[in-house]
Amino acid sequence: MKLTKTALATAALALCASPAFAGGPPNNPGSAHHLAAPGVYCKSESKKKTEGQKRSDFSTCVVAQAKLRSNKTDSPREACKDADKHHVKGEKGTAFSRCVAAGAKLLKDQKAQDEQSSQSA
Repeated sequence: MKLTKTALATAALALCASPAFAGGPPNNPGSAHHLAAPGVYCKSESKKKTEGQKRSDFSTCVVAQAKLRSNKTDSPREACKDADKHHVKGEKGTAFSRCVAAGAKLLKDQKAQDEQSSQSA
């Protein structure tokens, strides 16, 4: 009798826990553009403002990502137009070029996710 109760309790716990370990995102058609946070694409940018800057390079990049996500523009160059175009010694590229690259990656990821969601629908 004691063994049966233990077996039933274990089976019930296993059934309750299985959805948590099933993995994968929930099937939610409303989350078609649920990508990583914009900061992920801009993580290499500096969060410190230099003298004369209104925003940090990171902030400028995140604002540009938001413009791309909201379809205010579909051009990374247009979205990043406020980024600094001066080369800083020791850094790879300019803040503008890194912002454009991040924007292009965002658009590529959005396109891939749109194609994936249209295939599964």
